[in-house]
Amino acid sequence: MRKPLSGIRVLDFTRLYAGPFCTMLLGDLGADVVKVEMPGGDPLRGQGPPFYHGHGMSFLAANRNKRSIVLDLKAAADKSTARELALKADVIVENFRPGVMARLGIAYDDLQADNPGLVYASISGMGADGPDAGEGAFDLTIQALGGFMSITGERNGKPVKLGTSVFDLVCGQYAMGAIVTALFDRVRTGHGQRIETSLFESEITFLVDAGMEYLLTGRNRERWGSEHATLVPYKAFQTRDGWLVIGAGVQNLFEAFAAAIGRADLQRDPRFVKIEGRVRNRDLLYEILDREVLTYTTSELRAKLEAAKVPCAPVNDMAHVFSHRQTQHRGMVQAIEHPTHGEMPVIGPAVKYSECDVAAGWTAPPEIGEHSDAVLCDWLGRGAVSALPGAGST
Repeated sequence: MRKPLSGIRVLDFTRLYAGPFCTMLLGDLGADVVKVEMPGGDPLRGQGPPFYHGHGMSFLAANRNKRSIVLDLKAAADKSTARELALKADVIVENFRPGVMARLGIAYDDLQADNPGLVYASISGMGADGPDAGEGAFDLTIQALGGFMSITGERNGKPVKLGTSVFDLVCGQYAMGAIVTALFDRVRTGHGQRIETSLFESEITFLVDAGMEYLLTGRNRERWGSEHATLVPYKAFQTRDGWLVIGAGVQNLFEAFAAAIGRADLQRDPRFVKIEGRVRNRDLLYEILDREVLTYTTSELRAKLEAAKVPCAPVNDMAHVFSHRQTQHRGMVQAIEHPTHGEMPVIGPAVKYSECDVAAGWTAPPEIGEHSDAVLCDWLGRGAVSALPGAGST
């Protein structure tokens, strides 16, 4: 089936999370993504527990729709093969520290003259240049350095990281969007270009209003947990059997919330009648509301609030997320066939297209070097890879 990026060749020198997530998204859209792995493979393959048939969950999460070839980039013959593949690629994505690809002879400047249409994306922790360009980074260190941990966590509590490696993923999405944009520009100009992004820069853009608040006022935003600085009530409430978030900070919603739980008297209490008073007296109001909410089950209170048109939602665990009727209806769980382990569920595409089924024909994350022969045949017209010193078994 034709997909938006069918026919686009992507040579993937990335490992860990941000780069592989970017190239997986390109593969989802139909690009032929060839993952170049050193002997031993991407470190994420062995990261765990948990494992699924010996594979780390993070590797499985970021490497579907790719083919794998093993090349030892320290060996002259494999380095030469890598350059040959690079000259056939539409896109190269790499996430080594700045300068590594140049030392290998496969940086953008080494390839651009012989492959003028090449789109070359570099992903790093801190950026391609500048005083901290050579610093390595993990999502945890970036969440701290880029400010998100300073605004995440309970009020008056310690800083907390977000629940997934979110800025690896954000950076990967930025890189993927930039690559597609550069491919579109290539249609008009006939030339590719180099793209650079980093986890650090990606996080700063996601500070959004918290960042603008500082730039415009000089104020550092506080940590509020699930609460809101200027909307009350607005937070996660504990019920008899779980948690329910309730967003009733504006006046009409507060009145509807109070009435729904049988506390219409709160609407008339001078301490709470206006938003300013509720913000000023939030601790007292939350003490009252916490007691009231704790008398309901999550489903009981949710039914009451939905009938009153008060925004609310249960705090779902993974089991509830993936069994949710909307998750199922929108195809957010897909089944792919693993060559040795049978059918395997994966997370579906967030974007749907009217002219193609993006998830059709998705393939399982590859074994190390699984496609070495096929890639060298398809891209370079070669036979078996046994002559490649760094190549693993295929």
